[in-house]
Amino acid sequence: MPTPTANEAALRQRYEELKRLIHYHNYRYYVLNDPVISDYEYDQLMRELEAIEAAHPDWVTPDSPSQRAGAPPAEGFRKVRHPAPILSLANVFDDAELEAWLERLARLNPRVREADFSVEPKIDGLTVVLHYRDGVFVLGATRGDGLEGEDITANLRTVRAVPLRIPVDPQGPPPPPYIVVRGEAYMTHADFEALNEHLRQQGERTFANPRNAAAGSLRQLDPNITAQRPLRLLCYQIVAYEGPHPPRTQWEVLQRLKALGFPVVPAEHCPDLDCVKRAYRAWVERREHWPYDLDGVVVKINDLELQRSLGVVGKDPRGMVAYKFPAREVTTVLLDIRVNVGRTGVLTPYAVLEPVEIGGVVVRKATLHNFDYIREKDIRVGDRVIVRRSGDVIPYIVGPVVSARTGRERVYEPPTHCPVCGAPVEKIVGEVAVYCINAACPAQLSRNIEHFASREAMDIEGLGRKIAEQLVAARLVGDVADLYYLTVDDLLPLEGFAQKKAANLVAAIQASKQRPLARLIYGLGIRGVGAVNARLLAEHYPDLDALAQATEEDLATLEGIGPVTARFIVDWFRQERNRQVLRKLRQAGVWPRAERATQAGPQPLAGLTFVITGTLPGITRDEAKAWLEAQGAKVTNSVSRKTSYLIVGDNPGSKLARAQALGVPTLSWDEVQALAQTPGGRP
Repeated sequence: MPTPTANEAALRQRYEELKRLIHYHNYRYYVLNDPVISDYEYDQLMRELEAIEAAHPDWVTPDSPSQRAGAPPAEGFRKVRHPAPILSLANVFDDAELEAWLERLARLNPRVREADFSVEPKIDGLTVVLHYRDGVFVLGATRGDGLEGEDITANLRTVRAVPLRIPVDPQGPPPPPYIVVRGEAYMTHADFEALNEHLRQQGERTFANPRNAAAGSLRQLDPNITAQRPLRLLCYQIVAYEGPHPPRTQWEVLQRLKALGFPVVPAEHCPDLDCVKRAYRAWVERREHWPYDLDGVVVKINDLELQRSLGVVGKDPRGMVAYKFPAREVTTVLLDIRVNVGRTGVLTPYAVLEPVEIGGVVVRKATLHNFDYIREKDIRVGDRVIVRRSGDVIPYIVGPVVSARTGRERVYEPPTHCPVCGAPVEKIVGEVAVYCINAACPAQLSRNIEHFASREAMDIEGLGRKIAEQLVAARLVGDVADLYYLTVDDLLPLEGFAQKKAANLVAAIQASKQRPLARLIYGLGIRGVGAVNARLLAEHYPDLDALAQATEEDLATLEGIGPVTARFIVDWFRQERNRQVLRKLRQAGVWPRAERATQAGPQPLAGLTFVITGTLPGITRDEAKAWLEAQGAKVTNSVSRKTSYLIVGDNPGSKLARAQALGVPTLSWDEVQALAQTPGGRP
């Protein structure tokens, strides 16, 4: 290798100095908002750098400021695994829930009562994960499912606030050998409006809100498009750290990140919960005047060791919580009340609204829950109503603005007949739901077929909602059993079907005959029988003949099958139209028998009964149930005093409240696996 000349060595030294200077001035401009040179001087530095790189392209490295300009378009995003789970947050909505959160933590570890806190704004943007080795930015990813994200390194290089090399300030601390930082990419309101105006002028589609704009900009396959978008960044967490002197508190994390040159969230250090409440109220007051969207504050136990010791529930770390801002509310006119018919025949009313924007989203429809809710709230067609997005997500009607009535409003009368098929509706005593009693109702039938073919049931590949609706509209099926009598010639006249697609669907339907009994029971769509209860029934009854003979008393003795579900099961098998479906299934060869599995190996969870609520990390409900049963446990669908533990995942349902009311202990999926490693399956 030839020895570089003195001139080349001096030029290389100048090149490295230019990179350092431009990084520093980017930091002053985009992070500190405190530039120390003019735009002209900055441009001159960039032109000098680019001239050197043009003459020596082999000198260009990924951390060069010139690499922010973009890269060739990608064909897709590869998946990358995070070094540690990128967790979500549980929510609280008032001071009482915040206090209850802290009290639960104190029962786990009394040290919490003496804890101090970091209070940080919860930015409504897109989570990004930034990897640095020896101070150089080497990988950037989205959050994804928390375990794996999408590699968007090329796009993140274009974001001016993302340091390509740390520390940015020459006076900053030396970089650790490896650090992974979590932050939020976002757009300010002003930048968002300017971007949308530019897109309108170009005749392109605009974005609904700043979060969508940030997410859409970072997930462009062409980084050159991302480079043109006004994206910003704020950081708040160290996900992984290799090196001396790791931060011991969240406050130290923020100070360390700031010293390395990262833009960090504006935070407040609070010595107690009263300070946290005051900080929250101050953020609520300035929410509407803040330059970017916020939907709450994040309250974190400051001591990182204490925070980690509290563990995780589902995908939520116990040591921090999102204290959400009050839901956004607006008023608009209720133009009409219409009705959806679900798979089980339930009629659900919804509101058709005069379009109104709530938190950057245009809302045209909102839920009305049920007909009793309409009556209790005295909601009338033509009313000016209050619309709320609960948790900034689901719009629903809070109630009417009675003082705005003009006398032209119309009292709503619930339907006496199904709006789809015209059959009479029925309301069961003690329930709020109203049902269409016609099992052949097209709305129910297409949803039933979609459910029957779903992955958790008979898993018929290619048979989704659209094809189910086509089959019903063409009168090719009158129930789920008719699927097994379809031929290729039947399907060819349907729109979108050619020989290959028709043959594939028929083959997929025939292949589903081999599905186990539990899946068939679930696929039948019996009210109250989900996938867990279907497996329970398949364990106790060898086939559908035996299940059809079961009495309400027999069924109610099974753990997880209550008296209401038992009545639904018995009623389903009593109906002649359902017995006809069973006869057709048997004739078509769809008549599985349950296989009695023999348990082998150790049974550390024998004698314990579990219930699962929410979404578990990296595993489906069926897989979790199979694993638990392999450890000797029993898994049921409802919480009772006989339940040993409730396993809590992401977005838990009402089972969590019932477990707390009954004093049933809760575990995360990680804690369950640890429990199985404990002798005797006991903590």
